Amino acid sequence: MTEQDFEAHRPQLRAVAYRMLGSAADADDAVQDAWLRMNRTDTSAVENLGAWLTTVVARVCLDQLRARRTRREVHVPDPIITEESGPDPEETAVMADGVGLALLVVLESLTPPERLAFVLHDMFGVPFDEIAPMVDRSSEATRQLASRARRRVRGQTPDPDPDVARQREVVDAFFAAANEGDFEALVSVLDPDVVLRSDGGTARPQLTLTLRGAQEVASQAALTRQLAPFVRPVLVNGLAGAVVAPKGKVQVVMAFTVVDGRIAEIDVLADPERLRDLDVN
Repeated sequence: MTEQDFEAHRPQLRAVAYRMLGSAADADDAVQDAWLRMNRTDTSAVENLGAWLTTVVARVCLDQLRARRTRREVHVPDPIITEESGPDPEETAVMADGVGLALLVVLESLTPPERLAFVLHDMFGVPFDEIAPMVDRSSEATRQLASRARRRVRGQTPDPDPDVARQREVVDAFFAAANEGDFEALVSVLDPDVVLRSDGGTARPQLTLTLRGAQEVASQAALTRQLAPFVRPVLVNGLAGAVVAPKGKVQVVMAFTVVDGRIAEIDVLADPERLRDLDVN
């Protein structure tokens, strides 16, 4: 197999790895590992290179997940940021990865085998009998892993409104209300059970927190009104989001999940080390 053969499969391999690991850098490392393994292996008898490479990447990701010693109380996965360019934001959204941060946060709560079974089967259509050897289980037991993961995902991940332009209107109203210090207007654009998750990393532990409920989230937003003038609209994983960059230096990336015209979830990455690695401009 040649490098050209491998490159043809790179986008899907990276998509699998990103959903498995929630980290753009780790996903790239997993794909690179698959490339090295392909070069060290006689693949002349491989009939389906895409399936073979997917299996390799999945096993690499599973090993990485199992090697993670601890789970932080709040961990916001790496966002995929694209500009809102052109007249049609819906078209721009198609260019993004297509899996929201809210879903990735839930995937973080799964066990490594559950995550593998769910990602490969539900997101990429890999049959259970091909997944089973990766997790050392029978096909039926693997089916149960995916079923448990699916129930958790469905129970904790809201379906965002599909109209990106409408999402942007709601998010813009949120920032306008924050800028004006209008508490009632803030509450009005938030779902009563809204959840805000913020990950400040080790550098900014005071910004690692979880808030629940419109009143509590609105109070926090009102406290940060001084940042509102520095908000730049972007797409975060294909949904309306924002980069906050006072004096041109990115301090925060925010992802919003808008459901039925109100903000149901806000995921905030405020870790300066990871923001620097993302090379957000």
